[in-house]
Amino acid sequence: MSSPAAACDSRVVNAMSVDVEDYFHVSVFDGVVPRATWDGLESRVMSNTSRQLDLFDEFSVRSTFFVLGWVAERHPDLVRDIARRGHEVASHGYAHRLIYDQTLPAFRQDIRRAKKLLEDVCGRRVVGYRAPSYSITPRSLWALDVLLEEGYEYDSSIFPIRHDRYGIAVSDRHPYLINRKVGSLLEVPGSTTKLGPFNLPVAGGGYFRILPYWWTKWGIERVNRIESRPAIFYLHPWEIDPDQPRLHAGRLGQFRHYRNLDQTESRLRRLLTDFRFNAVDVVVARALAMAQMDGGVAFPLPYAW
Repeated sequence: MSSPAAACDSRVVNAMSVDVEDYFHVSVFDGVVPRATWDGLESRVMSNTSRQLDLFDEFSVRSTFFVLGWVAERHPDLVRDIARRGHEVASHGYAHRLIYDQTLPAFRQDIRRAKKLLEDVCGRRVVGYRAPSYSITPRSLWALDVLLEEGYEYDSSIFPIRHDRYGIAVSDRHPYLINRKVGSLLEVPGSTTKLGPFNLPVAGGGYFRILPYWWTKWGIERVNRIESRPAIFYLHPWEIDPDQPRLHAGRLGQFRHYRNLDQTESRLRRLLTDFRFNAVDVVVARALAMAQMDGGVAFPLPYAW
């Protein structure tokens, strides 16, 4: 039996994505867990990602997995399994460093290393990228040029909201072409719903865990039904793992990371029942087709700094 949400507009297929990183990679723990200690910590990314893969198999959902190069280097069989099951493999960079905390040469090395690792392991071209913590902001727009120069074709790192760590609130809310001197890149932003002058996040992650399920459902329904556009949803493997080791961080960081971990998997099951999903590359292909119908014109970013 089809769900009410799916019946709203059966033409709209949303994008499912997973940022494949371990619990100790999360930006809130920068400075708490030194990178030199990562290899000595209990890794749970294999088991958690495998659970998500099984869940997607159960619901016949294809997803995009933005895999951290550090993970791919240590768990190549996981990347092969993702590809073998028919999902898109994309890049989350190598070392999970915020872009605006890196120099341009360091960023280039990071994304080049990750791309080569992933392509060597899965035997496919990697054309998509998502920055750790959506860290393409007004002070790191130069990263778009580097992505183009390194062979990436789409980016999913500009979140059109206001946040203390990330976001460019005046950005377009739906996939759009960015015109740079070195070429054009398709931007695939995390989803928001517009309420008055505000963009309110409904894209997943902490917003999916911390806020009640009806909020995400209501927001995606609005994007699908009122705007006839796909939602771009994301999640992390550690978000379905309530038994992960507890790390110390500030009170806000603790709340953001650990809140409702025990409810995420059941909520994800509801989401996969209520809506249709495919991988990000499907949304990218449709967005590019629409751009070609409009004459293939790429537009500059919708703001100036």
